[in-house]
Amino acid sequence: MTDNWTETDIPDQSGRVAVVTGANTGLGFETARMLAEHGATVVLAVRNVEKGRKAAAQMAGDVSVQALDLTSLDSIRSAAADLRDAHSRIDLLINNAGVMYTPRQTTADGFELQFGTNHLGHFALTGLLLDRLLPVPGSRVVTVSSAGHRIRAAIHFDDLQWERSYSRIGAYGQAKLANLMFTYELQRRLASHGSTIAVAAHPGVSNTELMRNVPAGLRLPVSWVAPLLTQQPEMGALPTLRAATDPDVVGGQYYGPGGRGEIRGYPKLVESSADSHDEAAQRRLWAVSEELTGVTFALDRRSDRATR
Repeated sequence: MTDNWTETDIPDQSGRVAVVTGANTGLGFETARMLAEHGATVVLAVRNVEKGRKAAAQMAGDVSVQALDLTSLDSIRSAAADLRDAHSRIDLLINNAGVMYTPRQTTADGFELQFGTNHLGHFALTGLLLDRLLPVPGSRVVTVSSAGHRIRAAIHFDDLQWERSYSRIGAYGQAKLANLMFTYELQRRLASHGSTIAVAAHPGVSNTELMRNVPAGLRLPVSWVAPLLTQQPEMGALPTLRAATDPDVVGGQYYGPGGRGEIRGYPKLVESSADSHDEAAQRRLWAVSEELTGVTFALDRRSDRATR
């Protein structure tokens, strides 16, 4: 694979349709911008449509805006219906949007906000759009995780919504771990359904609006250290873009910055935590996610049938 992979390595995306969640700012904006500049038809799937339109106006190419609030299953279903009506095919679904370190809040459906937005919202959206991806040769679902999937991270099946006690760092770790487990389980289920693949990426430490919810006690130290450690969103978006467009990518891979500690640098293939590869936990999370969202995927997993 190419070292020092950059925007110039993105292949021609003409004829491809890409849906990018959270694309009005930060990593999502840069991801969408670069895809559009390389010829893709890009949909900015965003909660604030006005901000989405302002973002689209800054991009060259075929860019449209779709209302999508990942904190509401009703909004997700409505957005998926709109996207299905507008597009007979989707080549790239990039599950980028997310919230980080928020005080305890719940979604419209009663889910803890970080788990509900980062994982359950994207799980539901993917399931509702999957039949637009499956017939498309080389289509991909790219889900953005985080190095935070290693920090105080576990899937708390006995308290997924953090109703007993709440840790904003622990809840973020759970959500980002769930992103990876979803990717790996989805890839196994896709394996016998053509060439659609599931891939994950993480941006390292990027200077984006996600940092606004850093706990108060950490804000001053973070403000001092951030300029030394973080990278700009256009660099932070490169692992996602590589996962989405590099022809050498295979399903189930994970991309992140290649520098020390995966904090910054050019994108490369990286490893996720041992917990993220727990297949029993992946299957359990999948089943719980289907139950909570009411969204089921039209995919059989042969190993599931074999173990029942």
